[in-house]
Amino acid sequence: MNFSKRNQVWIVVALAIWLVIASLPVVWTAIISLRSYVDAFANPVKWTAPVTFENYRALWVDREFYKNFVNTAIVTLGTVSISLTVGCLAAYALARYRGALGFWLLLLALVFRALPHSTLLPSFFTMFDALGIRNTYIALIFVLVAINQPFTIWMLRSFFMNIPAELDEAAMVDGCTRFQAFRRVVIPVMWPGIVTTGLFSFLLAYNDFLLSSALTNAEKMTMPAAIANSISAESEALLMQGVAGAVSITLPLIILVVLFQRQIVSGLTQGAVKG
Repeated sequence: MNFSKRNQVWIVVALAIWLVIASLPVVWTAIISLRSYVDAFANPVKWTAPVTFENYRALWVDREFYKNFVNTAIVTLGTVSISLTVGCLAAYALARYRGALGFWLLLLALVFRALPHSTLLPSFFTMFDALGIRNTYIALIFVLVAINQPFTIWMLRSFFMNIPAELDEAAMVDGCTRFQAFRRVVIPVMWPGIVTTGLFSFLLAYNDFLLSSALTNAEKMTMPAAIANSISAESEALLMQGVAGAVSITLPLIILVVLFQRQIVSGLTQGAVKG
């Protein structure tokens, strides 16, 4: 075995160890979510404890957690759709614009993205109260889009920069307008980048706790905010429902990454256009 192969073996071993350590909390949470409170926190651990789905039944049926799931789906899809639509148009324009104004606009967007979310809450809270739209999907989506948009524009612009401007010009020579060239030629080429950016935008909206808990009531609250009280509750039943909720929130993310893994890898490694 030469030196390079020995290094490859050590890298594989290190990655395997890291994978076990990283996945252990998720696997353990999934295991105890299928047990009663007594068995889940027994000392010593009862490896042969009976499996029960009572925690999930109580969460989804008794507490109507499916309503929070619907809230999360509406807010997440709305945020991703608006962020990608506006982000693609703005990033494409900034990628093709060579003036100094584009740089300062990007810098201003980055400064806004760096602000802590908590510093923006008082102004949003007051404004939405005055407009009468607090505790609505529109208000929460508006805030999430406003916070996420700078990152979306920065990330999409980097993908657009890797697409030669000659591709747009060739499409316009063939009779396309600027927007037709953008929609029919440029967007299909950088589709992996859009999927990758969309995933990050999805994660921001899906995992949000602070904004959802502050700007919506229990009726419009998303899943992370809804289960927070259960996990910190003194009630044993509510605690186990919170554990089941944590697993329920994690599963869609795992499925999403598995379904779009090729596009994500391609988007993260995209650096050239092959013709």
